[in-house]
Amino acid sequence: MTAAAVGLGVLTGAPAPAAPRTPATPTAATPASPVTRAALDPALVAGRGADVPFVEQEAESAATNGTVIGPDRAAYTLPAEASGRKAVSLEPGQHVEFRLPRAANAITVRYSIPDAPNGGGITAPLDVAVNGKKRSTMTLTSQYSWLYNQYPFSNDPGAGLLHPDWWITECSCVPSETTPAPVIAKPYRPSHFYDEQRLLLGRTYRAGDTVRLTVPAGSRAAATTIDLLDSELVGLPHIELLAANVLAFGADPTGRRDSAPAIDKAIAFAKRTHLKVYIPPGTYQVNRHIVVDNVTIVGAGNWYTKIKGHEVALDTPAADGSVHTGVGFYGKDAADGGSRNVHLSGFAIEGDVRERIDTDQVNAIGGALSDSTIEGLHISHTKVGMWFDGPMKNLRITGNTIVDQIADAINFHTGVTDSRVAHTFVRNSGDDGLAMWSEKTANARNTFDHNTVQTPVLANGIAIYGGTDNTVSNNLVADPIREGSALHVGSRFGAEPFAGKLNLTANTTVRAGTYELNWNIGLGALWIFALDKSIDADIRVTGNNFLDSTYNAIMLVSDWAVKDQYVIKGVHFKDIKVDGTGTSVLSARAAGGATFENVDARNVGAVGVNNCGSFNFPSTGSEFALTDLGGNDGDWLAPWLLPNTITCDDRPAVVPPPAPGAW
Repeated sequence: MTAAAVGLGVLTGAPAPAAPRTPATPTAATPASPVTRAALDPALVAGRGADVPFVEQEAESAATNGTVIGPDRAAYTLPAEASGRKAVSLEPGQHVEFRLPRAANAITVRYSIPDAPNGGGITAPLDVAVNGKKRSTMTLTSQYSWLYNQYPFSNDPGAGLLHPDWWITECSCVPSETTPAPVIAKPYRPSHFYDEQRLLLGRTYRAGDTVRLTVPAGSRAAATTIDLLDSELVGLPHIELLAANVLAFGADPTGRRDSAPAIDKAIAFAKRTHLKVYIPPGTYQVNRHIVVDNVTIVGAGNWYTKIKGHEVALDTPAADGSVHTGVGFYGKDAADGGSRNVHLSGFAIEGDVRERIDTDQVNAIGGALSDSTIEGLHISHTKVGMWFDGPMKNLRITGNTIVDQIADAINFHTGVTDSRVAHTFVRNSGDDGLAMWSEKTANARNTFDHNTVQTPVLANGIAIYGGTDNTVSNNLVADPIREGSALHVGSRFGAEPFAGKLNLTANTTVRAGTYELNWNIGLGALWIFALDKSIDADIRVTGNNFLDSTYNAIMLVSDWAVKDQYVIKGVHFKDIKVDGTGTSVLSARAAGGATFENVDARNVGAVGVNNCGSFNFPSTGSEFALTDLGGNDGDWLAPWLLPNTITCDDRPAVVPPPAPGAW
């Protein structure tokens, strides 16, 4: 083996930041674009959410000659899926211009362009100029966006109903059982409109410099929607000198040849010699799973080292039902003992997943990984960013960015214990952003802490399905789009019962609570749902802030079919701030009860408590009881509501609240 196998910090194609320069004088036409977090004043979410290296600026607050669209929270609309529920639409020749709030040499643009008429996406250019000088032309694509129809969705805008035997709200009927058959407009339920793209600018620009995004004349896109700009100062590539360098084993940093065999060889050599594996700057083509066990793999940084693959159709379905494979780093199956001591850091994983097939193992990270760490990855265009099938334990996931997924961003599935996700940023997941799903075997003693989850297109920001002694703390969750909430506690999907304590502590939600199509009602920013069994654990909801909730801040509900079988109790609310609800603070649609202490509310759109209980309306009052432990300010919990006055308004009118402010 040559010396190159254990050294060579090769910097193939790595653009290094240039020295800072004196900024151009901003013009009066380019006002300062405020820095936001989840389209909020950062002061409102201080100490919560992920620490990230970039700053966010919303397009609707930048200088533009385009059209601001929104606000709108109705599903299947471009503004509804935008951060803050607003964006800027540009026709060819129009622009939006941002003033950098701090030094930066890299940007991320979140955008949407139309689909092709028959599906499959188009590409379109976007010119990038800094201080009036063109730096680059980005090639935008809609090949990874625009899904249609009912779950699990279609790429065909002209497709008929995937499930004509399902009840739908559009006709309030089951189409296949209705005569005459209803006419359903096509495309049916378009969604998942946005994608994002990153660009290194080639030099460092200073605070006050301007970045202009212009749609050139002749673009194929009739309209280009810009949601936001993230700007970042990316450091120099990381070099790992004493390591098994994948280039020495034949990896191709240009991406033209398949590098999977070379990475496998580097891993085998590193395990024999007790070295790390180093993947230097470049783009490496990998079209299958890289199996990892007892190995450390380090990249040059996720802006520089990119592991990129095609989705590949299998000749015959795999044993797990997969009909495709694709780029991913997988631990061994738990049934085979799982993997341990795996450490992944400092690279990007870019998939090629354009449709949702739930049996496919086309996730960026998968399998069972115990006593392992995942840090500093950027993951895009896979089915699920990280899906773990336990039993497994002691996994630490820190400082990652997961965007533009067809399904979840991270899911702890089945028997994951003593593990943690922290300071991870999620945007545009196609299902739950972060989830713990205790199917068949309980997850236990896990923590989701200081994460940011924005714009999950379907389902929830953070969801906990059963389990024991888990914690969700200090997270920021914004803008769920449809059929889910910011925070969800669900006894469903065959999950093991909740047991011990579940702590939801010091989280902030904003513009949360979506419209549930099947029930034809709005959900709470926190949604507690008993479907499979009762929820009867010690659930502590403490120190959370629910800001600008579209409907209720809190909803506790059981499904109609089981409303007289299952209850929700043992839930305790303390030190809560509710700033703005479209309807009530609390919607109770189940039997059971909860306690409330120091729950302060303002700008409430309807009666403070919408208490339907389990809809039997006995003369003794609602089947759901509220216990006032004191300190509940804002007149939302008036004495006449206690303990169980029936105040049921099944679908109260929505009163949009004012924007949240300092308490």
